[in-house]
Amino acid sequence: MLMRNPWTQWSDRWRGLREALLEPRVDDASLGAALREARARHPLPVVWLIGKTQSGKTSIIRALTGSGLAEIGNGFQPCTATTRLYDFPAEAPLVRFLDTRGLGEVAYDASADIHYCESQAHLLLAVMKATDIRQDDVLEVLRQVRGRHPEWPLVIAQTGLHDAYPPDGEHPMPYPFEDADWPDAVPLDLVRALRAQRDRFGALPGEIPVRWVPIDLTLPEDGFDPPDYGLDALWQAIDGVSSLRLQALLRSDAGVRDAYARSAHPHIVGYAIAAAGVGALPLVDLVGVPAIQAKMLQSLAALYGQDWDRRAILEFLGLLGTGIGVAYAARSAGRAVVKLIPVWGQTAGAVWGATASGATTYALGKAAGFHFNRRRRGLPADAEGLRRTFAEGFDRGATLLKDLVKSDRP
Repeated sequence: MLMRNPWTQWSDRWRGLREALLEPRVDDASLGAALREARARHPLPVVWLIGKTQSGKTSIIRALTGSGLAEIGNGFQPCTATTRLYDFPAEAPLVRFLDTRGLGEVAYDASADIHYCESQAHLLLAVMKATDIRQDDVLEVLRQVRGRHPEWPLVIAQTGLHDAYPPDGEHPMPYPFEDADWPDAVPLDLVRALRAQRDRFGALPGEIPVRWVPIDLTLPEDGFDPPDYGLDALWQAIDGVSSLRLQALLRSDAGVRDAYARSAHPHIVGYAIAAAGVGALPLVDLVGVPAIQAKMLQSLAALYGQDWDRRAILEFLGLLGTGIGVAYAARSAGRAVVKLIPVWGQTAGAVWGATASGATTYALGKAAGFHFNRRRRGLPADAEGLRRTFAEGFDRGATLLKDLVKSDRP
C-alpha cells in the first residue's frame, strides 16, 4: 500500500473538515455504515439497572449522565415489552443503560426481560429504597444472575435515605458510609434500615465483593444539601468494581465548574470515540472523520446556544489557524514511520489512526467549548487561548482514548 505523506494527510483532513462544515455533502448511509462497523469493534458498555418501581433508577441515570441540560427521556427507546434502553449521549453514545420494569409489580413476569438484559449487560446496578425491606424479588433476581455470572460486578445503591431522618433532619456530613463503623451522626432509624437490608441479602454468589452505597438524590426544592448526596461514593464504587471507566467518560475534567462544559464533555467524548472507531478503518476515515467532527461542532453550538452559520464557522477555523495543522503534522510524522513496518506496522497504523482521529476530535470539541463559552458570555475571541485549549485537549484525548482503541472495550 502506498504510504501518504502525513503532512498531506493533515491537509486533506483539514480541508475535509472545512468542506464538511461549509458544504455538507456526506452520504449519511455510508457514514452510518462506517459508524456501525466502528461500533462493532468497540461495543458500548452497558449498565443494567434493576429494582422496584419508584426505587430511584431514573434519578441515578440522570445523576450519572450529569447533564442538567439533557432531557432524560430523549434517549430512551423500548427494547422489549417492558424494558427501556437509554443511550447517552443519544447522538454519539458512549454508554448504554438498561432500565428494567419495576420488579414485584402485579402480573409482571420479569423472566423475558431478565433473559434479554443478561445478554447485554457489563455492570449490574441494583437500586432499592433504604426503608423498603420487602426486596425479595430483587434479591431472587440478583441471586440467579450472579449465580450464572459470578464474574459480573454488582453495586447496590440504597436510596431515599432522608425517609429515615428525624423531623428537620439533615444529611450526616461528611459522608460517613465509606468506613465500616458509622458515627453517631447517622440517624439510628437509618442505621437500622440499612443494616436490615444488608443482613437480609446476606452473602450473594459471585467472585467480586458486592459494593453497597447509600445515596440520596433529591431536588433542590426538597431542601437537602447536597442534593446529590453520596454520588461521589457511587462513582468510586462503580470504578472500583468494573473496568468501564465511566467516570472518565461521563464526567468533565477535574475542576470544571461551568455547567455548559460539564454537559458538553460526554458529547465530546462520544464523538471522539466514534471518530476513533472510524479512524481505524481504511478508506472511509478521510471522509468519515471530518463528517463526525462537523456533526459534533454543530451539536456543541446548539448545546451552548450559539449560532453556527457560515460566518461563525469561518471565524472558528480562522482562530484555530495553521499552527494547529503544523503541530498535528509534527506528531503524525513520527508515527507514520511505524506504518512502514510490514504486518506489525499495519496494526500499529490502525491504532495510530484511531487514536489520532479520536484525539483530534476531542481537542476540537474542547476548543469549540472554550470558544462558545466566551461568545456566550460576550467576551472577545481569544485565538491564543483557543489553540492552547486544542493542544491540551489533544494530549488529554490521546490519553483517554489510548486504552479504549487498543482493547476490545469493554
